[in-house]
Amino acid sequence: MHMVHRRLASKLRTDFPGPAVVIGMAETAVALGHGVHEAWRRMSGREDVVFIHSTRYRLASRRLFLRFEESHSHATGHLVHEPADPTDAALLAACRTLVLVDDEVSTGSTFTALAKACRTHMPGLSRILCVTITDWMGEERGRNVQRAMPVRTDFVSLLEGNYSFLPSDAPPPRMPDLTGDGRCKDALVPINWGRLGVRGPRPLLAHVMAIGTKPGERILVLGTGEFVFPPFQLAQRLSAMGAEVMVQATTRSPILEGNDIHGVLEFPDAYADGIPNFLYSVRPGQYDRVLVCYETPPATCQHGLISALGAEPVFFNAAVP
Repeated sequence: MHMVHRRLASKLRTDFPGPAVVIGMAETAVALGHGVHEAWRRMSGREDVVFIHSTRYRLASRRLFLRFEESHSHATGHLVHEPADPTDAALLAACRTLVLVDDEVSTGSTFTALAKACRTHMPGLSRILCVTITDWMGEERGRNVQRAMPVRTDFVSLLEGNYSFLPSDAPPPRMPDLTGDGRCKDALVPINWGRLGVRGPRPLLAHVMAIGTKPGERILVLGTGEFVFPPFQLAQRLSAMGAEVMVQATTRSPILEGNDIHGVLEFPDAYADGIPNFLYSVRPGQYDRVLVCYETPPATCQHGLISALGAEPVFFNAAVP
């Protein structure tokens, strides 16, 4: 993951006009966007680069900055809230270079929707960079997407390709209900890990830093939903202590089982919405330890997931001793 962050950041010039804003797409690119922001900030030495990620959760404490739709998704609505820090909020509104980060791009429609929404709220916007691990658009579609963008736009990726589909008799997936309960989630997400904008990494809390390991211990550090980058920081720490660490995350995305996708676990989300969440391709006993990481309080612990994996919950919450 760290290598991917560095390689993508190295493809971004350090002298783009500022302020610059990096937006990671929920939920699959929250950690990717945060990692690219961190790597680019270190390489450039700039202090005018804000990271923020889109979210599925409404907050009563902050004004909604913008909303956009991911039209092809099973969970279409994305929200971007105004940053908590007034300086970060001013940088967001004055943004001239916008860096949009997602795991992949296929049609470009999500990037286009977000770019147009941002242009409405960022009058000085002059440059957009769309950053992905994989770019499946192809030359013709890529040119069409660039023409549809509100300002000059470039695409940056590590891999490029294209795909086509053949008819299949595979059964369609069961699409879960993603409505949620409609309530604001301020009480469940008391710490701003990026949802309300950051310019540097937040330090991990003392009880999380106290988690130890031994050389060679096989550990899975599991993020939950939109909460992935702080678990990645914990994983880096444990890896530096000699453990063999893998990082993964639960997701609300339903995926058909087959090929590399196996062992599907289903359980309620950790944000009190009752929305089905999933974990793929993790077998009981595959790791010596599984750490399931939460930004939400202990009452939201996913007991079915914890029990199925024999896992330990880790709460990244200041109220937890």
